[in-house]
Amino acid sequence: METIIMEIRAGAGGDEATLFVGDLLKMYEKYSQTQGWRVVIMGKSLSDLGGYKQVNFEITGEGVFNKMKYEAGVHRVQRIPQTEKSNRIHTSTVTVAVLKKVKENDVQVKPSDLSFDFFKSSGKGGQNVNKRQTAIRITHAPSGLVVTSQTQRNLEQNRQTALANLQTKLDQAKNEKVSSAIIKERRSQIGGADRSEKIRTYNFPQNRLTDHRLNKSFYNLEQIIEGKLDKIVRALENSFPTSD
Repeated sequence: METIIMEIRAGAGGDEATLFVGDLLKMYEKYSQTQGWRVVIMGKSLSDLGGYKQVNFEITGEGVFNKMKYEAGVHRVQRIPQTEKSNRIHTSTVTVAVLKKVKENDVQVKPSDLSFDFFKSSGKGGQNVNKRQTAIRITHAPSGLVVTSQTQRNLEQNRQTALANLQTKLDQAKNEKVSSAIIKERRSQIGGADRSEKIRTYNFPQNRLTDHRLNKSFYNLEQIIEGKLDKIVRALENSFPTSD
């Protein structure tokens, strides 16, 4: 069993991009169900329209990294937004990062290097769903890394979740022997979130998903968004086999 940490973040396109973050999250959750994997939401920032500015989550299961690593990059979506009155197609982007999670014991974090901020967990539209400050933000001074957790029921659970996330990121940097490895790895995966920096395009009017690495299109986009990723994952595995 292994665990990965995924981050989906809205790029270009405003509200429509935040809605597509939610669509990708649903797609990965449903695909994970078909694989027998477990998904745990670690942190999220909701938009006013019920989408996500960003969401972080863990997926645990057999072979999860070798299948999900192909999702890292810029995902472009073309469709008519719910709020569009002129029936025009908009183009937006969402970025996806995929990192391996390692055992907590592999990382030694000095308490003196950490600063903690506490705040109230929020619901859709910024509405507070908890009157107590149960959410937490941890800043690691030497690296500048910031992690948050607000989805657990109490402050201690959120603290443990955030620390585990921080430890994973620091260990990744340690293993690569570069203090800024996490930042560089994430940037190499997602680029600048520009529309031209894309690994995949989801064209809803044409019911088509195009993977630009494969130079190949797949149809039945609605089914793909419902988690039917097997055909795409197999094509990527065959074209870009794992070297290790």
